[in-house]
Amino acid sequence: MESTQFPSLEAIKSAAERIKPFVHHTPILSSSAINEIAGCEIFFKCENFQKVGAFKARGAANAVLKLSEEERSLGVATHSSGNHAAALARAAKVAGIPAYIVMPSNAPEIKKKAVKGYGGIIIECEPNLQARETTLEKVVEETGATFIPPYDFMDVIEGQATCALEILEEKPDLDILMAPVGGGGLLGGTALLVHLMKPEIKVIAGEPEGADDAFQSFQAGKLIPQTGPKTIADGLLTSLGKLNFELISDLVEEILLASESEIIEAMRLVYERMKIVIEPSSAVPLAALLANKEKFAGKKVAIILSGGNVDLGKLPF
Repeated sequence: MESTQFPSLEAIKSAAERIKPFVHHTPILSSSAINEIAGCEIFFKCENFQKVGAFKARGAANAVLKLSEEERSLGVATHSSGNHAAALARAAKVAGIPAYIVMPSNAPEIKKKAVKGYGGIIIECEPNLQARETTLEKVVEETGATFIPPYDFMDVIEGQATCALEILEEKPDLDILMAPVGGGGLLGGTALLVHLMKPEIKVIAGEPEGADDAFQSFQAGKLIPQTGPKTIADGLLTSLGKLNFELISDLVEEILLASESEIIEAMRLVYERMKIVIEPSSAVPLAALLANKEKFAGKKVAIILSGGNVDLGKLPF
């Protein structure tokens, strides 16, 4: 990690204080039934109970609150098909500034509704990365708004790291901390915080087999872009970010893959045994754990349930 200056533990603690009035300190829950099935002790950090229903509220709030007065007056902009869109719209609303959100035309209706509900201004585009980026450039040019990237951005990574900070303050004697990986903001921030605070704890990621660019990149030691991802875990379709890859390749122990049927089974298990709503992306680390029980036998494991924004009309069970 020589080449890039990442946030210090003090900076992450400052971020936690900065965003405290604007986010929930989410609970950590456990299930003896799931522990028995898994053969280890699991603590679920419930970011599905977070503002906007996902951990993304943390990074978005931190990024908006760190803007200068002048930057704030012109608003913020991003491209996102999901939770970051809603998180940034909400953070902007709290700050009393406009949020311009470029969303692909095929973004889930529930996510569009959330963005509109927080007062975000939606600009639709074709459902591909190039269209998202060129539309965003145009919006930024016309409005002067500050682009807040969804994951590959230092202030966002710093904000996402506050989730792991809360976990370790409550459960300092963990063996393993798990998070899902898509763009890598949550996993990168988690790995950084654990490295700075309790480096003896292993950080392990869960990723869908059908969107495994982080796994491939991790194995190859170089960034391999996502191509044609296909998974029910719609929050993990995006390509791993450069900053996050740097953190992950240095500080993450392992990335484990989960099949579609394993993800659905893990999601169902949480619904049935814990009676809480999670989105498919949240189930991926548990799915990966259950597919590799021998690695976790008898260990104390925390899993970040990253979000709960699921279209109930499209449940896979």
